[in-house]
Parts: sequence; C-alpha cells; structure tokens
Amino acid sequence: MPSELETAMESLITVFHRYASKDGKTGTLNRRELKELMENELSNFLKSQKDPAAVDKIMKDLDTNGDGQVDFEEFVSLVVGLSIACEQCYKLHMKKTGKH
Repeated sequence: MPSELETAMESLITVFHRYASKDGKTGTLNRRELKELMENELSNFLKSQKDPAAVDKIMKDLDTNGDGQVDFEEFVSLVVGLSIACEQCYKLHMKKTGKH
C-alpha cells in the first residue's frame, strides 16, 4: 500500500499528464492546457489572483527554456512554490491558534 506522500506524488504526475495530453502532444502543457489545469485543479489559488493576466505571467515564469510549453519539471516548480506559501500560512494559523 503506497504511503501518503507516494499517493500525493502519483496524483501530481497523473494530474499533469491528464492535461498535458489534451492537444495530442504528450509531456508538456501549452498555455491553454495550463490555464485549464489551473482553473480546475488550483481554482482557489487562481481566484485569489487579482490580475487577469495571471496565467500568462505564470506561464512565462514557468517556461524556463522558452519553448512555449511547460514540461513536468517546470510544472513542479509551480507546485513547490505554492506548497511553500501554503506551509507558511499553515504555520501562521498554528501560531495564532496556539498549536505547534
């Protein structure tokens, strides 16, 4: 039976490839696929962004090799950044509630 972390890793890979294969080019997300992924899988994060061009900016930041596509490694950097921000919010919440 996979551990909780192994299950999370499998989910991350599965979600990426579910959206990355929509245009027939597997292994990368184009702008439309990234937008769809974020709207469906990261909707709370996307709603918190006040900038209507947020997806375009994120795409530009993630596409480190400039090919107009986001591969899995580039995508993982988004998940890592969001996870770090969420963990900081978690620590603040725990501090406010007196839990450590």
